[in-house]
Amino acid sequence: MSNSSSLNDFLLLAFMDKQDLQLLHFSLFLGIYLAALLGNDLIITAVACDHHLHTPMYFFLLNLSVLDLGSISTIVPKSMANSLRDTRAISYSGCAAQVFLFLFLITAEFSLLTVMAYDRFVAICRPLHYGTLLSSRACVKMAAAVWGTCFLYAVLHTANTFSLPLCEGNVVEQFFCEIAQILKLSCSDSSLREFVVLVVTLSEVFGCFIFIVLSYVQIFTVVLRIPSEQGRHKAFSMCLPHLAVVSLLVSTGLFAYLKPPSLSSPALDLVVAVLYAVVPPAVNPLNYSMRNKELKDALDKMVQWVQYQHQ
Repeated sequence: MSNSSSLNDFLLLAFMDKQDLQLLHFSLFLGIYLAALLGNDLIITAVACDHHLHTPMYFFLLNLSVLDLGSISTIVPKSMANSLRDTRAISYSGCAAQVFLFLFLITAEFSLLTVMAYDRFVAICRPLHYGTLLSSRACVKMAAAVWGTCFLYAVLHTANTFSLPLCEGNVVEQFFCEIAQILKLSCSDSSLREFVVLVVTLSEVFGCFIFIVLSYVQIFTVVLRIPSEQGRHKAFSMCLPHLAVVSLLVSTGLFAYLKPPSLSSPALDLVVAVLYAVVPPAVNPLNYSMRNKELKDALDKMVQWVQYQHQ
């Protein structure tokens, strides 16, 4: 395999070697995927149809559910299909598309979580200015900025990765196409590119993370001063689901890319990738709906309407 122009496909890392265990992997991923589809579709439908939820917080939550659906659909169906067909192959173009889409959607999700932290900060710390700072036009502009900048970010990093000559085989040590694994297949010195990718990614992650932390320091300072227990409970119910999502995404993502080489192994890399790429889209809807009375009420109305239609 002399260069990337003669590379027709890649071989992904298989979860299991035996056919019965591959079926187990398929079943587990199918359950997670269906849970993600159902949960995120319910949130999107509830927010879109219930006028009580036409607020900035739920507008951003709708965007988050769309991103979750996209990210899990980018990697999980292909992995399930490979398990059923007992193959590891993914085409060159399919791999490039997977790298681009997943990078675009996961960075957009983290950027959106940063915007959602700002929404909570204004709602709790600057309530009198909420309507001005988070008007409908401002929300649309922030969402468009997230989608647009992350799209360009993904285009640049994908082009940067696949412009390298790849001649160190075609085995990707991950269950989906990941930039870090693709760079290992380069026959040229890719250390500079790896460093650039790492620095740019960490700059974005840490910048967003610091903004989120500073926002929540001010939020909790204000919340703890609220004399009413009901008021504190409502404020915490707005913030804790968001913090849980951010914590899971940041902790697993940083561990995946910053862990020492001595801890690296295909099995561990596989588990960590599942935790940051597959689990969040499935648990986010449950996380947001359990503590949110308005969202639960909207979902109850939807269920009652569906039952009424089938009577």
